[in-house]
Amino acid sequence: MTETDTRGRWLTNEELRDARERLPILYVDAVPVRVDERGVVTEIGLLLRASAEGEINHELVSGRVLYHERVRDALLRHLEKDLGPLAMPRIPLSPTPFTVAEYFPTPGVTPFHDPRQHAVSLAFVVTVQGDCSPQQDALDLAWVTPDEAARLAEQGDMENGHGVLLRQALAHLGHPV
Repeated sequence: MTETDTRGRWLTNEELRDARERLPILYVDAVPVRVDERGVVTEIGLLLRASAEGEINHELVSGRVLYHERVRDALLRHLEKDLGPLAMPRIPLSPTPFTVAEYFPTPGVTPFHDPRQHAVSLAFVVTVQGDCSPQQDALDLAWVTPDEAARLAEQGDMENGHGVLLRQALAHLGHPV
């Protein structure tokens, strides 16, 4: 393969492991929301997942951007993967993240931690209009008010810095945190 060959393929598990040891990996994080007729956020969707220790935690939609994949397509893919094919997310024509989160394998460098890798994540608030049902390894999907979301973000039951990211999303939406 030459340097300009763009027909590439995704990485094997071994190649991904090697890349994670050497390069930051691009991710997207999404905060799914429901809005009223005026565009005011009324509910925030939080996934419930079991941690490796067997605890139930709230999480945001999150995942890698694949080689040769647009950011908007990665958002759609991960929202559908976690919320189901009928979620009907509304991705703007020019998606703009509300923040960029840097996840480090070393705890304490930033509030964001991923023991597997150094990852850079573009974080978005995404309106969801359809019926959602948790998919993949999500146990459930909880729709909470912005006030409830702020309390959950403060309680510390969101791993890897997702509580910080949720507080940043609430601040971006103009909700006091």
